[in-house]
Amino acid sequence: MNATTSPSKKGVFAPAITLMLMGPLLAEILPGATRFSSIFVLPIEMCVWGICALLIREALRRFRLGWTSLVLLGLALAVAEECLIQQTSLAPMVIHLKGLTYARAFGVNYVYFLWALIYEPVFVVFLSIAIVEMIYPDRRQLPWITTPGWFVLIPLLLLGSLLAWFSWTQIARVKIFHLEAYRPPVSAILLSVAGMGLLIVAAFRIKQPRVKPMTPPGPVALGIVGGVWAAILFGLVLLGFGADPAFPEWIAVTVPIVLLILIPILILPRYTSHPGWNIQHQFGLSCGTIIGSMAAGQIGFIGTYGADLYFKIISNIIAVILLILLGIRINKQKAMA
Repeated sequence: MNATTSPSKKGVFAPAITLMLMGPLLAEILPGATRFSSIFVLPIEMCVWGICALLIREALRRFRLGWTSLVLLGLALAVAEECLIQQTSLAPMVIHLKGLTYARAFGVNYVYFLWALIYEPVFVVFLSIAIVEMIYPDRRQLPWITTPGWFVLIPLLLLGSLLAWFSWTQIARVKIFHLEAYRPPVSAILLSVAGMGLLIVAAFRIKQPRVKPMTPPGPVALGIVGGVWAAILFGLVLLGFGADPAFPEWIAVTVPIVLLILIPILILPRYTSHPGWNIQHQFGLSCGTIIGSMAAGQIGFIGTYGADLYFKIISNIIAVILLILLGIRINKQKAMA
């Protein structure tokens, strides 16, 4: 069966639902951004994060797009979330760790926005798709959305986006953080829509660049690198929340661009294009990045007790156990191949 053949519902239902859950699981629940006390927002997150990840994967499979298109579509999703849906990069920050506004200019929380442009494509899209395809290796090359599925997913995405916008900008900011309901300027909305449109068009038109292959490190080494990368990324969001208002803003922008964007983009495609790259390398990198994110997120629970803390610890332990089991299965399959 080729990538354009319509798969049976039996073949796509389980991986599609798993991917819809995986997006918010990796990006929100396991790092601790969504806590037990706010777990009721999970269905909304599945409708936004999960469905968008599923739609992006569908585009990759049906149109045979490469990793560059994956990055561009992930960035389009981040722009939609940050500037149109929840508008967290445009609205004044609700959290100021030291009580001072940090890195805000021209109506944009630009250090926080930089973090979101990295974090959301990686955890919501790249890692989620990678993990789910490793869970269902026999359905890796198939599209996972059937024709009736489109008529279910698109309305759910629109409804989830509306609920996410309303619950955050009109309810949470007002009733929990005691701030005014935020209404972005029309110019910001138009620029955001234009930016999304350009990213999506580029994703479908850009040609996959050829790179010179480079021998990848072992899966364990890749996992360590991924964990360190995730920890640095967590430090960036702490700066965005004003953890150190005296920290030079130009360093908070330029250093992450080099360490978190340019170096991975220059090196990782060289690794993945090498004939020796295999699913064990992919698992090692993905696993290390996820565990690094969970470990770094524990910092946000210092001084926290009760159900939120216990939920974070228990969910992380379960995730590590499941990752170990997945790794064992991958090693067995590789040995039998």
